[in-house]
Amino acid sequence: MALEKLFPPFDPGSPDEPEGQRSRRIPFRRIVPNLITILAICAGMTGIRLAFEGRFELAIAMVLGAALLDGIDGRVARLLKGQSRFGAEMDSLADIVNFGLAPALVLYAYVLKEAGAFGWTAALLYVSGCALRLARFNTMLDDPHRPKWHGAFFVGVPAPAGAALALLPMYVSLIGIDAGLPQVTAGFTAFYLVFVGLLMASRIPTWSGKGAGIRVPRSYAIPIMLLVVLYVATLVSFFWATLTVTALAYYLSIPFSWREFERRTQRENRLTFPKAD
Repeated sequence: MALEKLFPPFDPGSPDEPEGQRSRRIPFRRIVPNLITILAICAGMTGIRLAFEGRFELAIAMVLGAALLDGIDGRVARLLKGQSRFGAEMDSLADIVNFGLAPALVLYAYVLKEAGAFGWTAALLYVSGCALRLARFNTMLDDPHRPKWHGAFFVGVPAPAGAALALLPMYVSLIGIDAGLPQVTAGFTAFYLVFVGLLMASRIPTWSGKGAGIRVPRSYAIPIMLLVVLYVATLVSFFWATLTVTALAYYLSIPFSWREFERRTQRENRLTFPKAD
């Protein structure tokens, strides 16, 4: 009873229980997804600390680890049937920390500080773009008129992918490729960071892993698994080079996702508004 006086009920908005019938005890499975989200926040914040201590490789690993945890928590929630409005709201708050603040501050500690106020302004614009993207994503979830097939696409670059793309200048630098003058590198990184923020805030459709419904021939299953093993092996052996190629490959995928989105939109329009004979 003492804890109930200090803290509010954990799951105030459970969608499948009427308010008058909620038990004082909740299944532990409802807590697990939120624990993963908290761990992701801890990873993002630790990445910021490591960056300001000069341990940039570990800082990047923490931000990417937060992205991995972000991809897990929603799937774990659906698997354990532990979804709640509380968890959805906390996930959005975690995203602005992990994929907005953390990449911007890590890049600022690494190179943007060399650009002075211009570098800081770029970091602010990037975080603002991330916040706008997350706010729009939350409002679109409540749109009852959104076609079901839209679930195969994100509107704009998603926040975790945006964070991974934002760190591309660090991947390239850690490979050993450097522009030479710190001010030149900082200026280029500042422009690039603003570009990534604009991609997140834009309405460009990008592929989503959810709802894609991809099916492959059975004969392709083993080659695909071997390709995944090859990717992991190269990631372990050539970490920064593989991350660089992965980021570039993501950029190359955007025109294809945009074209596929337009194709599906046109097909839906033809079905909804057929031409008169």
